[in-house]
Formats: sequence, structure tokens, C-alpha cells
Amino acid sequence: MENQCLGLAEALGLDPEVKRVAPRFPWRILPPHLWFQALRAPGPDGDSLSPPWPDLLIATGRQTVALSIAIKRLAGNRVFTVQIQNPVINANRFDLVATPRHDRLTGENVIVTEGALHRITPERLAREAEIFRDRLAGLGRPLVAVLIGGSNGQYRMTRQSTEALANGLADLARDHGVGLMVTASRRTGVENEALLRERLAGLPAEIWDGTGDNPYFGYLGLADAIVVTGDSVSMVSEACATGKPVYVFDLEGGSDKFRRFHENLRERGFTRAFTGKLENWDYKPLRDTAHVADEIRRRIAALGLNEA
Repeated sequence: MENQCLGLAEALGLDPEVKRVAPRFPWRILPPHLWFQALRAPGPDGDSLSPPWPDLLIATGRQTVALSIAIKRLAGNRVFTVQIQNPVINANRFDLVATPRHDRLTGENVIVTEGALHRITPERLAREAEIFRDRLAGLGRPLVAVLIGGSNGQYRMTRQSTEALANGLADLARDHGVGLMVTASRRTGVENEALLRERLAGLPAEIWDGTGDNPYFGYLGLADAIVVTGDSVSMVSEACATGKPVYVFDLEGGSDKFRRFHENLRERGFTRAFTGKLENWDYKPLRDTAHVADEIRRRIAALGLNEA
């Protein structure tokens, strides 16, 4: 979630001061509308919040909702508050709420995005691609970035689904000469990652082991196509910001909100299901982050405030 805030700040040309809050008991178990004296909530495991308040406050996550409202109440129009994701509270408590379409939230101060905000820009991808180009040159072309998430509250990455993904990737590499750049997450699980390594052994594939510089942006910059598991709105959104063919591999499970998200991107031509084959198609890259940044500038100017 932090990357969404950072991406938006970067799109605004800002070098933000980052605050990570860790609410103490009882605030951490209460819904935002029950947070009394909210600014007393941040505990010692996170950052404290105190004046001077910023001109622009960008926040995301349930545990920031009441804090943003409290700061706005104290600072008034001296601070412009932006809440990323559905705050599950009256959106009018913020100057702007940026939330994805699948959340079905509307309002005068709500800007709807197709996916999650992110830090992907053409400049960042080009820069990171150059850093990793020589290291990955031996994999050949085409190059496919593989972004693997894992089990979460809605999805399960089972051995069966991991085998299906690994076999599909192995077929691409073995039968079609595709080079694979694979990055997994903690949610992938040790056993599932071991299975992937076993099936891709001896093939033109790099599976990042978590050491050294993170090649995530480099993989996206070098890729000719992207395969991504469907459990992460953020990863899929980042993939769709590249303008490259994006194939979504479905894990077991899901929810109505995830289904709406994936259906929207498929219907609009951003993604297709991963079936073990590669195709080429064009679409305009997702530019949600830049779109939200433009709206913030417009609203700040309309209020006669100094631009952030």
C-alpha cells in the first residue's frame, strides 16, 4: 500500500515525508468511525504524528482513515487530504478519494481508477532495464516477466495451481525459446517456490532469490510480455501500466471485487488469461497514477491553494 502513496507523490513531483503508523490498543481493533482522540492512536512501533501539518496529506489503509480525518479537522483548509482506496466511511470527510472501479464508490470528491496506483513510469522502466540488461541477455528473446503472488485472504496458491503455472511456463521456455524472469513473494510459500525452481531447472529462466538489488522494475522494463497471478490488484495494475501483453493466471478462490476487477481489464483489452501461449496485442497503458495527480493539481488550483 505504501507504494501507492509514493507513486502518487512522485507523480506530483514531490519528495514526501513518509509516516508509517502502528496504532496501539484499542484503536487498532476499532473501525475508523469509533476512533476517539485519534491522534493518540499511533503507538511506539510506528511514527508519531504532530504539527506542523503538511500542505498535502496522502494516506492509504484502514488504519490511516481516522488519522487523516483528525488532521483535516485540526488544520482545516491548510491541508488537502487524499485517501487512496475505499475508506469505508463518508468520502466527504476527505478532499479527494481515489479508489478502483471494482469498489463501486462514487461521489463528487471520488476519482475512480481502473486499478491500484503504483510507481511505474516509462522513465523508471527504461532506467531499470539498463541496469539488468547484461545480466539477463543470455536468456534470449522473447523475454517474459513472471510476477507470482500467492495465498491471501481471498486466494489460495495450492500445489495443483503451482504445478499448472510451472508446467505452462516450462512449455513456453522449452518449446518456444522464451526466456523467463521470475519473481515470487513471501506469500508464494517455500514449497511452491521450490516446485517452480524444480520445473524450470535447466531452462532459460532466472528466478530471483531475494538477494541483491530487486529486479522487479528491470524485469518489467525488459519484458516483451508479462504473466502475473491474479491474487494481487497491485501487481496486475503495475503490469498493465507497461503497455505490454499481460496474461493473468488465476489461483483458486477469489471474491466478487476481484472478479469485477479482472472482468473490467479483460473487457477493455488490458489482459488475457494465461493459457501457455503468447500473443501480441496493443492497448493504452494504465495511467491511473498520473490521472489522479492531475486531478489533485486541478482541485488545489480551484481552491486557490499553493500547488503541492
